[in-house]
Amino acid sequence: MPNPAIHISLVAPVFNEKECIEDFIKEADTELKKLGRPYEIVCADDHSTDGSDTILIGLKKTYAALRVIRLTQNQGQSGAFEAGIQAARGQYIVLIDADMQNDPADIGKLIAALEAPDKPACAAGRRAKRKDNFVRRVSSKIANTVRIWLTKDPIRDTGCSLKAFDARYAKRIKMFKGMHRFLTTLVRMQGGTIAEVDVNHRSRPKGTPKYGQGLGRTFTALRDAFSVRWMQSRCLNYDVDELEK
Repeated sequence: MPNPAIHISLVAPVFNEKECIEDFIKEADTELKKLGRPYEIVCADDHSTDGSDTILIGLKKTYAALRVIRLTQNQGQSGAFEAGIQAARGQYIVLIDADMQNDPADIGKLIAALEAPDKPACAAGRRAKRKDNFVRRVSSKIANTVRIWLTKDPIRDTGCSLKAFDARYAKRIKMFKGMHRFLTTLVRMQGGTIAEVDVNHRSRPKGTPKYGQGLGRTFTALRDAFSVRWMQSRCLNYDVDELEK
C-alpha cells in the first residue's frame, strides 16, 4: 500500500549493470532531491551475476533513500519491474532504466503531468530524439506500428521505460514476460488515461544492453501484442454499487 509519507518511488530494474549503477544512483538521487518531496529509490536486482547487488548494498551507506530487492531467479525486465512496483511505497511510481539512457531530470516533468487537472493514471515518456543504433530504432518502429494496429493504443513509444503512474493503477497490473512494453494498454484496460511527455534520451555511456535488442526482440514483442489483444477482448472492467433496499 502507498505510504503517505513517501511521494515518489523511483523503480529501476538492474541486471549486470556494475559499470553504470553507481553513476545512476548518484544522478537519480540528485535529481529527486531537487523536487523537494519525500522519495525512495527501489532497485530490483534481476539476479545479477556481475556483483551489481553487492555494489548496491554498499551504496545504501551513502544514499539513505536507496532500497535494494533481489529476485531469487532471473525473470527479465517485466519481472524486475513488477517486483519493484510491488515493493514501492510512494503515491507515485516512476519507472526508469538503470543504464543511464533515461534522464532522471525528466522525472519532474512526468510528475507534473500526473498532477495536471485531468489527473491521468500514467505519464508515458516519449523519446523525442533516440540515441540507439539503426537496427534498434527500426525494430522498435516495426513493433510499435503493429502494436498500435492490434491494441488500438495510440501511444507512440511504449518501449521507453521512463513512465510515471498513480500507484493505485501500477499495483493492479499483473505482469507476464514482455508485458513492460504494454503498460499503457494495461492501464487503459483499468479505465485509466495516459498523458505522453517528450523526454530526453541519451547514448549508453558504459556497458552493453542486457535485455535484448535487434530483430529477435521485435518478433517477441509482436507475439506479445497478439496476447495483449486477446486480453483486451476478455477484460472485465466494472464498478459495484451496494444496494440498501
